[in-house]
Amino acid sequence: MDVTDAALHKIAEAGYDPVYGARPLKRAIQQEIENPLSKLILQGKFGPKDTIHVDAVNGELAFA
Repeated sequence: MDVTDAALHKIAEAGYDPVYGARPLKRAIQQEIENPLSKLILQGKFGPKDTIHVDAVNGELAFA
């Protein structure tokens, strides 16, 4: 997986809470990357040896 700085920034923003710090980061990674990517893999859009590029486009994560 290749993740751009923009995508990392989006995940960091989604996973930070002023009260809890970075504790919500795991949930943000699951919701923003793991769950959508799992669906795309099950749909056959990515194979076992594919390099998946993750970028933030218009405020949303995009996988290519």
